Amino acid sequence: MRDDALDMLRRMTRARVALGRCGDGLPTQAKLEFQMAHALARDAVWGRVNFASIAATLQPREVIRIASAAADRASYLRRPDLGRRLAEGEAAKLPSGPFDLVFVIADGLSADAIESHAAAAVIATEKRLVGLAIGPVVLASQARVALGDEVGTTMGARLVAVLIGERPGLSAADSLGIYLTFNPTPGLRDSARNCISNIHGHGLAPDRAADKLAWLAREALRRGLTGIALKEAAPDAALDTAAPTGLPEAAPRDISHEVTDRKNDRREWT
Repeated sequence: MRDDALDMLRRMTRARVALGRCGDGLPTQAKLEFQMAHALARDAVWGRVNFASIAATLQPREVIRIASAAADRASYLRRPDLGRRLAEGEAAKLPSGPFDLVFVIADGLSADAIESHAAAAVIATEKRLVGLAIGPVVLASQARVALGDEVGTTMGARLVAVLIGERPGLSAADSLGIYLTFNPTPGLRDSARNCISNIHGHGLAPDRAADKLAWLAREALRRGLTGIALKEAAPDAALDTAAPTGLPEAAPRDISHEVTDRKNDRREWT
C-alpha cells in the first residue's frame, strides 16, 4: 500500500495501522504506546470516582449518594448481579416523586469517564428539558446499568437516565455511556433501553450527547416507550439549533496508532 494511502487511513481511524516494524517486532515507540493504553484502561476500571467533586459541580442541584450491593470493587467486577441492585437500606435514602426524569450517575467500568463527562452531560441535558419534573441526581457507587431500574421504581420516575463509565478499550479509557429507560422496573431487558455511547474527548461531546438524550426523553414521554421501538429520528438541524451549553468543544487529537474500540456491540458490559 502506498504511503499516502496509509496516511489517509491513519487520519480516518483510531486503529493501530501500518506501525512499521523493527526486525520481527514492533518499533519501540508503538510498543510503548500500546502498553500505555493498556495501563490507562486498567486504571480506569480499578479507579474510584470522586463523587464529592461531582456533587460540587452539580450544585445547587440536590444529590443523593447510594451504593449497590457490591461491597467493594473486587466484588463488583466478579459479581455483576450485585451491582444491579441496591444495598440493604439504600432505598430509604431516595425520595418519592413522581418525577418525569431522574439522572443516575454510576461509576461503572471507568472512573475517568464519570469524572470527565458525567456532570457536564447532566447540566447540558437539563437545559434542554425545561418544564419537566426532574428529580435529585443520584450518585451510585459500584453500580451497573440495571441499578437505575430499582432507583427509578423507588422514586416514581417515568424515565431514568443512567450515565455510566463504559468498558474501556485501548483507544478510549474515559468513554461515557447513557442508558435511557421508560417506566423503569427491575428485571427489564436491555432491549427496553436506548443507549448513547462513546461520549469522550475524541468521540461524542457532552453537549451533542445532551441533544440526543433530550430528544429521546421527550419522545419517550410522548410515546410511552424506550428501547428498540424508539429510533432516534431527530433531524440534524434540530440538534444543531439546540440551546448552547457553554461547554467547550473537544480539542483536536492525533488519532494515529490507536486500537479501534468496540463498544457499540450493545452487549451488557456495564
